[in-house]
Amino acid sequence: MKKSAVRKARNILAAGVLFLLASPLLAQRTPDPSGAVQTEIWQFRDYTSQRISSHDTSGANDDGNWKHKIKPGETRTIGNVTGPGIIKHMWFTIASNETNHLKKIVLRIYWEGNSTPSVEAPIGDFFGLGLAKYFLYESRYLSVGSQRALNCYFPMPFRRSAKITITNEGENAIDAFYYNIDWEKHASLPENMTYFHAQYRQAVPTDGWSADWKMNGDEKINNKQNKSGEGNYVILEAQGKGFFLGVTHSIVQNQGDWWGEGDEMIYIDGDKSPTINGTGAEDYYLGAWCYGGCGINPFGNNQPTFSYSDYGNPRNGGDNRGAEWTVYRFHSESPIVFKKSIKMTIEHGHANHRSDNYYTVAYWYQTQPHGPFPALPAVKDRIPRMVNTDGPTNGKN
Repeated sequence: MKKSAVRKARNILAAGVLFLLASPLLAQRTPDPSGAVQTEIWQFRDYTSQRISSHDTSGANDDGNWKHKIKPGETRTIGNVTGPGIIKHMWFTIASNETNHLKKIVLRIYWEGNSTPSVEAPIGDFFGLGLAKYFLYESRYLSVGSQRALNCYFPMPFRRSAKITITNEGENAIDAFYYNIDWEKHASLPENMTYFHAQYRQAVPTDGWSADWKMNGDEKINNKQNKSGEGNYVILEAQGKGFFLGVTHSIVQNQGDWWGEGDEMIYIDGDKSPTINGTGAEDYYLGAWCYGGCGINPFGNNQPTFSYSDYGNPRNGGDNRGAEWTVYRFHSESPIVFKKSIKMTIEHGHANHRSDNYYTVAYWYQTQPHGPFPALPAVKDRIPRMVNTDGPTNGKN
């Protein structure tokens, strides 16, 4: 073969490889925790489509069960099905005028008849609304649509059973709770499947080591060392075998200046030093330069919010005391695998100098059994509020 022909063949092969790597079909694929082979949209599916719904079985229009309000202190099972199956989508909307009801209603999900839940979080936090206020955004796994529509797309496989409950820890009855939960009934699931988990944590406030500072860039702040991660906020600590998929994170600033001068530090399989070490909170959440602060803002005085498939900043409150923020990150491109344990942490300010309020939900998959969850804080302690921790009121002080 002539050299020109060889070069032509190589070029064609290289072009084919680049086409495959850039193919939207490949780019849009995400890990399937059930272990099932990915199916193209045009291929036949070998399962039966099922739905758990709040529809009025009498044929009337009491779809949200207005006649049977969920009383204060009541736990109601909204789904209890047998497998093998995979929950693929959950849609909720809540008829409640009680202030902070997104913090007062608790969502729990149990797999395989377990007595302890694999999902436990205030319902607002689970859907990324960690400040008990509705706002619209869209991500790969979670979204909030107009008029309080809560959507979840995490695939949740189970072999024998799945039970979903909601508990009203508020002072008033929930007038109605609408839901459509779509799931697939399978003949079997692969042996290498893992179970979906979600866990809520908070710190009100985080334990900053100093209130005697005026700006994040003060010399004594910047020169403080934190190699071990001592005092970091813990997003997740889990035992077993699985992978960390992501986190939603809401913040109330108790101090001025930028809240995000803190690195993520992830410890995998018992490592004493961070296996993965980051460069700043906005960097971990895939933004940059204080989301428009830091004196570097190509958008002028506007600090735009955004919500992309795997990362976002849908709530941006500025840098003054009392500012409210929400950020999220999903590791869809490469979930963080652990074989024995994982501890996902993040600093609150550089070397943990800040004392803001953090509210997080970690999302991950693992084999059963899971370890114990931390106790869910009491309702009164979950309600977002600013705490007087001294320190600067804004970045100019």
